[in-house]
Amino acid sequence: MDHFYIITNQLKDTDCRITNEIKEYIEKHGKICTLAQEDAQGYILPGTIPEGIECAIVLGGDGTLIRAVRELVDYSFPLLGINLGTLGYLTEVEIQDYPSALDRLFAGTVEFEDRMMLSGEVEGRNFSGTAMNDIVITRDGSLRVVHFNIYVNGTLLNSYMADGVIISTPTGTTGYNLSAGGPVVEPTASMFVITPICSHALNTSSIVLSAEDTIEVEISRGRYGKNEEAIVTFDGADMMKLGTGDKVIVRKSEHTTRLVKLSRESFMKTMRKKMKGN
Repeated sequence: MDHFYIITNQLKDTDCRITNEIKEYIEKHGKICTLAQEDAQGYILPGTIPEGIECAIVLGGDGTLIRAVRELVDYSFPLLGINLGTLGYLTEVEIQDYPSALDRLFAGTVEFEDRMMLSGEVEGRNFSGTAMNDIVITRDGSLRVVHFNIYVNGTLLNSYMADGVIISTPTGTTGYNLSAGGPVVEPTASMFVITPICSHALNTSSIVLSAEDTIEVEISRGRYGKNEEAIVTFDGADMMKLGTGDKVIVRKSEHTTRLVKLSRESFMKTMRKKMKGN
């Protein structure tokens, strides 16, 4: 690899000291390095990503990497996360280890992992997006449960009275899904995990489905015929308000995320270490 692209979370490297240090290290080894041009909110400016990029280096935490994945969804080059955050499931390289990680990139002695992504749309509302972790439909406004109908390939699967519903990729199962009591899935697998949030029922188990299925989440009418209010979010970012009758359709995305894999440590061992056994 010879051409690198650095994306930095400016809140975690406020003076760009680490960014510039890594840029200098790359250029000292005869490689090309371009820094991402970002707006005031930290989003990459459209049309500023040069041609020929072979790898993006993301400085921040998992949230920064997920945001970068979504912004670079139309590009095929892999991403390497350098952790400036806390847990760092996705940003596996700690800052003190960046020289050895970059040396392996220069030598081409790395492996890659392809991760499934989600594609979602709100039927008839001209709103769609992609997600690396999850698409979440939750209540909006007052503290009360919402009635959701879940369809799979056009057939009713289940109805929930709940605070919300999480549709997660395997990568996203260690995020909101895990906090809501959902199962952890090996991240390179290809499947959906549906987990209700605080369901008002005795049976609140998650459901695992094939990645080839089509999932529809319908906002049903509330108690006494009252209109429901909800919101849908893609990786906690893009958001749209929903109401009774709205339907969110989720499929496996045609895009995948390619991550640079340096550690040969198993996912389960990494998870146990990151979670400190809790």
